[in-house]
Amino acid sequence: MGKEMDQVRQEMRRLLRDSKLRATAPRLAVLEVLHEHEGPMSHEQVMNKLSEGVHDKASIWRILSDLAESGLLRRMDLGDRIWRYELLDSCRAVTDDHAHFLCDGCGEVSCLPPLEIRARTGNLPQALIGADFQVRVAGTCASCITA
Repeated sequence: MGKEMDQVRQEMRRLLRDSKLRATAPRLAVLEVLHEHEGPMSHEQVMNKLSEGVHDKASIWRILSDLAESGLLRRMDLGDRIWRYELLDSCRAVTDDHAHFLCDGCGEVSCLPPLEIRARTGNLPQALIGADFQVRVAGTCASCITA
C-alpha cells in the first residue's frame, strides 16, 4: 500500500468522523472506490469494484444513502432513473454542482468543467436567478464512437 493511499484513507476516516459516522471497513471501501473512480458511480458500478463476496447489495445501498445524507456524497439522477453517487472531498476540486456528460452508448458518466448558463437573447427569467441547476449533457463518448 503506497503512501498516497495511506493519506487517502486518513482523509476518508477524517471525513467520516467529521460527519459523525464510524469509519467502518465497508464505508471506507466504498469511499475508496468512489475516490479512485473520480466521477459519479451507480450502486452497481460500486458493487463491481468491491471485493466479490465481501459486501452485500443492501449494505452498500445503506452506506451510499448514509454517506449522501451526511453530505459526503452527492446523489444524482441524470434522467435515466439510475441513482449515481459522487464523492465530495478535499482530495479533489469538486465542491459545487457541475454538469455531467452521460454516454447514451455505455452509460458512463463524466464530469464536465464549469459551465455558464445564459439566455441567447435577453435575460434569464427571474425564476431562474439563483436557482439550483442540474445540467446533463447526453451523447456518445469517444470510446463508443471508436468501437
